[in-house]
Amino acid sequence: MTSTFVTYPLDVLRLRLAVETGSRTMSQIALSMLREEGLSSFYGGLGPSLIGIAPYIAVNFCIFDLMKKSLPEKYRKRPESSLVTAMVSASLATLMCYPLDTVRRQMQMRGSPYESIFDAFHGILEHDGFIGLYRGFLPNALKSLPNSSIRLTTFDTVKGLIRAGQKELEEIREENNEKVV
Repeated sequence: MTSTFVTYPLDVLRLRLAVETGSRTMSQIALSMLREEGLSSFYGGLGPSLIGIAPYIAVNFCIFDLMKKSLPEKYRKRPESSLVTAMVSASLATLMCYPLDTVRRQMQMRGSPYESIFDAFHGILEHDGFIGLYRGFLPNALKSLPNSSIRLTTFDTVKGLIRAGQKELEEIREENNEKVV
């Protein structure tokens, strides 16, 4: 949540650069935002972003761990098993939390009519229906799911290496204790 808060203005600037017409630079857009909309414009939609982090991570890790534990023992430690379970868990977490991302993007836009998360949900549902909450889901999934899957697989692999290293360290300690006695 801290990293999101610190880097959030860059996310807003990235969106503004992508959607505002004209060939303006990042610094030109930043100065314009500051002058015309104030410092708070750099944090439009921060609430949905912060609210979405905890459930996304919780669902992602929970499903990943449950799926890994349900695998037969011979498959649990294989990297491809981690990659597949990570892809499934990241997909489900993204599917569940994506509406908050849609709300966040809508609130980041210049002249956004939405004052709160609830106002944005209501407005999107009223204007575009339920499917409006998932606008842009496929490109987002194609971009973020490999990233999330690789991150979770790397985490799982490093966790296994640490566990193996701890086991080896304990064995060395036991051998040294036996030599001393």
